[in-house]
Amino acid sequence: MFRSLSLFNFRVWIIGSLVSNIGGWMQATAQDWVVLTELTDHDATAMGVTMALQFGPPLLLVGVTGWVADRFDRRRLLMLTQSTLMLLAIAVGVLLLTHVMTLPLMWMFALAFGVATAFDAPARQAFVSDVVARENASNAVALNAASFNMARLIGPAVGGVLIVLIGTGWMFLANAATFLAMLIALWVIRADELVPRVRQTEAARLADGFRYVAGRPDLVVAFVMVFLLGAFGMNFPIFASTMAIEFGQNADGYGLLSSVLAIGSLAGALMSARRDQARLRVVIYAAAGFGVVSLVSSFMPLYALYAATLVLVGFCTVTMLTTANGYVQTTTDPALRGRVLALYMAVLMGATPIGAPIVGWVATTFGPRSAIQVGAAAGLLAGAIGLVWVMASGRMHRHATSRFRVTIDQTRPLRVVAPEEFSDVVAETTPIRLPRAETRRDTGPARAREARALP
Repeated sequence: MFRSLSLFNFRVWIIGSLVSNIGGWMQATAQDWVVLTELTDHDATAMGVTMALQFGPPLLLVGVTGWVADRFDRRRLLMLTQSTLMLLAIAVGVLLLTHVMTLPLMWMFALAFGVATAFDAPARQAFVSDVVARENASNAVALNAASFNMARLIGPAVGGVLIVLIGTGWMFLANAATFLAMLIALWVIRADELVPRVRQTEAARLADGFRYVAGRPDLVVAFVMVFLLGAFGMNFPIFASTMAIEFGQNADGYGLLSSVLAIGSLAGALMSARRDQARLRVVIYAAAGFGVVSLVSSFMPLYALYAATLVLVGFCTVTMLTTANGYVQTTTDPALRGRVLALYMAVLMGATPIGAPIVGWVATTFGPRSAIQVGAAAGLLAGAIGLVWVMASGRMHRHATSRFRVTIDQTRPLRVVAPEEFSDVVAETTPIRLPRAETRRDTGPARAREARALP
């Protein structure tokens, strides 16, 4: 489960990332509470707009940010983005402490945070693959997610308490200090031990990432599923804050809900780290499970019962996202990884501007339980789309020996070949002619033995 931690660079990266992410979750808790209770009178729609502005730039800038992550040194790029985010946090903290902050100003800073994050996220995701070798990439991605969710466990709980004790302005300044941990980690990492980057020629274009994903139906399906959950199912700040208010809780109650959600998230990330390979079918199961447990949570009559169901919600969410992220990283051409991951992050984070205002409006108009049910429907729809594709693609078969069991092929994605390379690939390929099944008796165990005999 923890094999990637044997590497010095990955240990340094995880420590710096953990401290920085704890501060980030403290700031996120403070920002949501400021918009909901200080700048508005419990207006969930305003919170949805804030989230839309913050998560919109990754979608709008997806082509540029992915190209930058592939073209430039990711370590130096992360130093620049982390420094920018630190300065923005300091500015917001000062404006809150001097009582100058207004809702339009907060929206402007949310947009600025979004632009910086748009360049930071794909570089950070791709940098994990620079720190470890390919055989450890899936494990490293899962442990990176575990670090993120451990911070999510600690940050909101600490943030909720500190909001009550010292106020929201100091929370932003505290987060600014945690960025120093990431900057120090990036400086300490041994550059000569990083995995050599696979670069394309100067003729590489921004559209190559789009073209690559379009030629991979498995990635398209994964991206559609992630989009549905990102747009309508993962608006946890709206869900948790409005449900906390409905149950009569304050900021500390809201922070506790976020931390309880993170307990399941951490468990999901660690379970993903145990798997040798990221599989698309796990993404499908987790999406459907998210829909079921979210629907159950919307009917909980007590604060404690609602908090208990959030453990399962967090488990399904992170299991899906971590597995999808690992699947994308380990099956993508290394030369295009930054652009493909930029698309992935754009789909995940950029879906929020589409779904968050809608979910916020539903929470304000019909109540938070209805908003949660919208997210549950998105999860069920995502699972159904994945299942239909698996069946239509021919990956699902009846088990050879068990009558009531099915199996799903885990095939390796085909390499995308440029037209000018096609003749060379054909010349190097030896065709394999499979035996044709003449009757139904050729299927089942006999056919399986023939397949195993092939080279």
